[in-house]
Amino acid sequence: MAVLTPISRTPVSFYVSVVALAGAVAGVFVGTAQGSTLLGVIIGAALMAAIAFVATQIIKAETASRWGIVVLLAIAGFLLGGFVAGIIGALFGWFFGWFIFWLYEGRYRATVAPYLTPGQVLWHYAFRVICGAILIFLITPILVVMPLSFNAQDFFTFTPEMLRFDPAGYSLKHYRDFLTNADWQQAVANSVKIAPAATILSVGFGTLAAIGLSQPHVPFRRAIMAILISPMIVPLIISAAGMYFFYSRVGLQGTYIGVVLAHAALGIPFVIITVTATLVGFDNSLTRAAANMGAGPVRTFFKVQMPLILPGVISGGLFAFITSFDEVVVVLFVGSAGQKTLPWQMFTGLREQISPTILAVATILVVLSIGLLTVVELLRRRSERLRGMSPG
Repeated sequence: MAVLTPISRTPVSFYVSVVALAGAVAGVFVGTAQGSTLLGVIIGAALMAAIAFVATQIIKAETASRWGIVVLLAIAGFLLGGFVAGIIGALFGWFFGWFIFWLYEGRYRATVAPYLTPGQVLWHYAFRVICGAILIFLITPILVVMPLSFNAQDFFTFTPEMLRFDPAGYSLKHYRDFLTNADWQQAVANSVKIAPAATILSVGFGTLAAIGLSQPHVPFRRAIMAILISPMIVPLIISAAGMYFFYSRVGLQGTYIGVVLAHAALGIPFVIITVTATLVGFDNSLTRAAANMGAGPVRTFFKVQMPLILPGVISGGLFAFITSFDEVVVVLFVGSAGQKTLPWQMFTGLREQISPTILAVATILVVLSIGLLTVVELLRRRSERLRGMSPG
């Protein structure tokens, strides 16, 4: 007859303290929105500690407690800030309802090794919380900009209609302005002309440099590599100033070719790094075998080497394209009014006339960047599969 082992409960002082800490963090946001951060922290910590104690020591029924917390915080949010705040409060309630019983029942131990000490378990989850906080800190500006691009008013803030989810508060007027305004369309055309040309040069020169530097017999490889990737390290304003003085001497200042060459110089380091990383797992015996079969260096490169390093080449090209398409500092120095790119137009708009159309353009660029980075990740995984570094 099997003996059922009762579930070991977590000490009350531990999980109540942790929930209070989480409530204090949530109280930072609520208190800031209401005009008193300190008061929000104190009330958030005290309220969540009390809810955790009541839910686990008095009610004890998990389902009823979790639904009760959702309803309670949803009502509190609605009273403080209306419909949207009520939804946010319900989301907070769902999280805290799960979090309280996750700690109380000791479920956090189920995903870690049983031999870990309490301190190691604490660091295991603290590390993930820190990483999540950093991620939220990085993506918050993007999450704010994207909804504002649909603002029906010419403001850079959320209007009361937007906060109430009133359809009248949302509009595509800023996107229409971007698609119909001659200045914006000229900037897009310039970016489309410059970025692909700079990418082609970056991919060509960067791939050749990476292949050459991967050969062990090349002298001063490390020094040459450091020089080639220096545009990634040197502050961009210094590179832009240097290009300005050099181009003014050779007659490339304010020309299309000058801007393309400048952007290519910024993109080459990305190509070198990605292609060099791909070449780390390349089997050089394949090129020697091709040479033994009578293939020349050019044929060997295109038939043997290039197919295997192609994911790295494309990844580097995508990074070079993004760098050129989003760059504004260098083009301000070496370009002219005829080469005004999309980032330059956005910068000018911020300085001369603050238009919410900039938010629409920023949203489009964010979506484009996410799509390109997704392609880069897919290519990275394909490259690992080709080199046998990950399962298919």
